[in-house]
Amino acid sequence: MGNGHRTHSYCHRGGETPLLGDTIPSHFENIVARFGEREAVVSVHQQRRLTYAQLKNAVDELARGLLGLGFQKGERLGVWSTNHIEWLLLQLATARIGAVLVNINPAYRPRELAYALQKSEVQGLFTIPRFRTSDYVGMLIELMPELTTQNPDQLKLKEYPQLRRVVLIDPDQPEQTARPHRGFLTWPDVIAASKGINPARLDAALLALDIDDPINIQYTSGTTGFPKAVVLTHHNILNNAFFTARAMHFSEQDRLAVPVPFYHCFGMVISNLVCLSVGACLVLPAEHFDPLAVLQAVQHEHCTALHGVPTMFIAELEHPQFPQFDLSSLRTGIMAG
Repeated sequence: MGNGHRTHSYCHRGGETPLLGDTIPSHFENIVARFGEREAVVSVHQQRRLTYAQLKNAVDELARGLLGLGFQKGERLGVWSTNHIEWLLLQLATARIGAVLVNINPAYRPRELAYALQKSEVQGLFTIPRFRTSDYVGMLIELMPELTTQNPDQLKLKEYPQLRRVVLIDPDQPEQTARPHRGFLTWPDVIAASKGINPARLDAALLALDIDDPINIQYTSGTTGFPKAVVLTHHNILNNAFFTARAMHFSEQDRLAVPVPFYHCFGMVISNLVCLSVGACLVLPAEHFDPLAVLQAVQHEHCTALHGVPTMFIAELEHPQFPQFDLSSLRTGIMAG
């Protein structure tokens, strides 16, 4: 302390395993080095599979794209979407450059979305065109009519002065995402922005990270009023995930079916990061809960674990086709909520 610098200390109570002292991207790099050829994620509804090595390459490309668009450490990027590989890529790419991922409930309507965007003061927003009856583009135009007339690299939004980029992702064909209005960027625009970024900038970004940096903002349910923002760090969520994996005896041999939403900590941390912290495989049955899709994914992908809230498990057990499935690969899982 003689040099005037302050450092954090941690009191670890219980257990013989110390807390991890890594950032998310540094821990992920170690996992990739060990399990690069193993499957990291299977998105059944997107018909896509990525090994850990492929996932790392996709994350690094997206991270360079974010840098290419001018996003920096500490800036906030919102994701308003159902479950897709691109959500996972954004989770890891924002952590890679030190940006703060802001989770936005895909069930939000315009009033709730406006509240979240204004409170978190996001500089970027990633969303999908639609899901079922939710027209995300239409709701954004309702809140930000300027998106129909302004250029995507010169946005000046009256009600959202900090927001300078709105990016659309078509999860069915991300690389062919169409631009719905003049002011939107698309997923291919972000990937194209990566071309001019030297990979050395990613290495420098990694060295600039600290385990206590804010890395995620999640909103509480808001049952007694508007949702409240909770700021989380690398240290928070990586250790939550890693020690959950240890409690479940998870390893690179496991395959977790994830029907819970990514925007919630159950999806983003206790599912995504649990798998990524030990080299297990994440299996996405559908972009939103579908009991039949879950049963099919568990059988066809030989899942060893299944997460869900009680109503999800009840829907699966009571599905008329339940007796037809071989679910003998399952050994564990988490029920919560």
